Amino acid sequence: MIAAPSGAGKTSLVKELLAREPNLRVCVSHTTRPRRPNEVDGRDYHFVDVATFRQMIDADGFLEHALVFDNYYGTSRAALADAFGRGHDVILEIDWQGARQVRERTQDPVRGTTGCIGIFVLPPSRAELEARLRNRKTDSDEVIARRLRDAVSDMRHADEFDYVIVNDHFETALRELQRILEGDASDLRADRPTLATLMARLLG
Repeated sequence: MIAAPSGAGKTSLVKELLAREPNLRVCVSHTTRPRRPNEVDGRDYHFVDVATFRQMIDADGFLEHALVFDNYYGTSRAALADAFGRGHDVILEIDWQGARQVRERTQDPVRGTTGCIGIFVLPPSRAELEARLRNRKTDSDEVIARRLRDAVSDMRHADEFDYVIVNDHFETALRELQRILEGDASDLRADRPTLATLMARLLG
């Protein structure tokens, strides 16, 4: 599970990670938000209307789902089962709400553990986060301001994840993601003391 505030660079990191790791697949989420001009249905998201999404909720068709920026997002059980059935490792690009649901629903009641790894991607600063959002040139000033407010709320949940990556330099962050996949990333644990100063700046 990989989560991040909007603008932290999660989508770009995941895209490049998929290009470098042939057995890795991303589970394409369902969403009710409008499709952007450069997006393809079934590749970027499964775009559905609210009625269809709610029908899937009622049928227990999602492992997790959440309402984000007034739109629904969810990971379908069928898509996940298909990827696992083909022998792939799977990435879920979800927010902290979805990650919390996945942990709860995949927990081993005896061992108290889950079969998933949680990774949270942070920006190096609030100023850089705002610059990245503006460089997208897809949102109004009002939407950007809201995304920045919500980013602070999202980042407060970083310590719920197993690992935290700071996306300051893209290649470094990408290599850190690969190290987590390889099981050699104890220095990237979410509870490491060296994150305290950055978190204070991001949340303060």
